Amino acid sequence: MRKSFEVKGIDCPNCAAKLERNIQKIKGCEDAVVSYATMKLTLEADDDKFEKVLDEACALTRKLEPEWEIVR
Repeated sequence: MRKSFEVKGIDCPNCAAKLERNIQKIKGCEDAVVSYATMKLTLEADDDKFEKVLDEACALTRKLEPEWEIVR
């Protein structure tokens, strides 16, 4: 499954890249792309693991930068 989500609060391309690299490390994540230009996260994971990966991505986002938010 692949879905895109708005990401609020990212203020530079390096921050987007940092978030992308860390989300890609989540177990079960097949791919993650964070676009600074569009402020979107495109997340790919198996259907049965998608919600768990998304939950971990949201928690990781808050941990990296508390003002960032993945809008579900």
